[in-house]
Amino acid sequence: MPEVCTVLITGAAGGIGRATALRLARAGWRCVLVDADAGALERLQAEWPVAASAPLALVADLTDAARIEALGAQLPPLDALINNAGMSAGGAEVLAGLDDGAAQRLLALNLEAPARMVQACTPHLRAGARIVNVASGAGLRAIPWRGLYSASKAGVIAQTRALARARPDWSVSALSPGFVRTELVQRLIDSRRLDLRQVLSRIPMARMAEPEDMAEALAFLASPGARPCAGQLLVLDGGSSVYGGSQPLPPAQLPALPFDTPRALHCEAIACAEWQAALAQLPAGETAGSIYPAVIDGRALQAPAGGLLAAVLDAARAFRLQHARQASLTLLLPPAPADIDWQRAGDAAAARMALTTLAAEWGALGLRINALAPAGGCAPAACLPLLDYASGARAQFLTGQVLFAGTGTRDGPETP
Repeated sequence: MPEVCTVLITGAAGGIGRATALRLARAGWRCVLVDADAGALERLQAEWPVAASAPLALVADLTDAARIEALGAQLPPLDALINNAGMSAGGAEVLAGLDDGAAQRLLALNLEAPARMVQACTPHLRAGARIVNVASGAGLRAIPWRGLYSASKAGVIAQTRALARARPDWSVSALSPGFVRTELVQRLIDSRRLDLRQVLSRIPMARMAEPEDMAEALAFLASPGARPCAGQLLVLDGGSSVYGGSQPLPPAQLPALPFDTPRALHCEAIACAEWQAALAQLPAGETAGSIYPAVIDGRALQAPAGGLLAAVLDAARAFRLQHARQASLTLLLPPAPADIDWQRAGDAAAARMALTTLAAEWGALGLRINALAPAGGCAPAACLPLLDYASGARAQFLTGQVLFAGTGTRDGPETP
């Protein structure tokens, strides 16, 4: 890997893109900033960290295929491409606007531009490059009266998986944000067009994400350590996609912690020697300032056939007895067996649903629960960057998810 990595970020001048650009600049990345808003790009450059490399800012309307193609001549060698640019739509049925060009413009930016950007950047992408597409929770479920927004994001998710299969030499992944307090969303809240209380009542973590939450995730997915996430969708929505209750969730009892809050890592019930050796490489962080407890529990790895649910509940019970607030539990799950007796076939699904239910019940306390399920050929050591991100304070909006590391060509997300 070159000493200084270079990333291209589309939609870089506002919201998630802006937060990501500043996050990576502070981490020492060289940034290529692409946005249609020249004024916003200038304002971003005025706020650029003093110690960071000066960015290359390119004004481009990515609904214009010819403009994307022309970008190729202006690009330096790249280590990562983050396709973040997108637009929303609201107040219209799916068929509304099909004749006035609005729907075509949305599809051009949300669905077609990511593929065109990959094509334009391909000659400049270094070996092992990371491609990250910003999708949306809207791509996982139908949201009416948003025009073709859900359709465009569902297409991006499928496109991501297809590209991961076509280019296994790259690490191609996608991020699915939930509600994020971008400038646009804040204006909707201020004008009372968006009921914040109603939104929060369906988010287990009981708060709306900040753009910086997404920036932390994108910084991880753009890094070399994200290789096991190739072909995967990282759902970062505070658990809203796994919540199915009819009653409103309780409000948050505590504010979110700073992303750089030191972590106190504890590994429980790790009997596998390979996992023991790998986890020993993660910094424990048990210092006087460590105020974010993180537990990685491996008892499910030893669960007998049909015993996964019991192991998950046992780990969750032990965690909850030790931690009352603001902590994370990450369960290590075994690879799914090739075949299993039908009488035990419901055990794994029940275990995953128990995990997501606990995420909904614990969220207001700042308690998180996720699981890592590596594929059979995925070495524990390769999962360390993912565990480092998911277990710590940088991932405080990640909960209720089963992370399928090293599966690469999985056709769709595993669901409870």
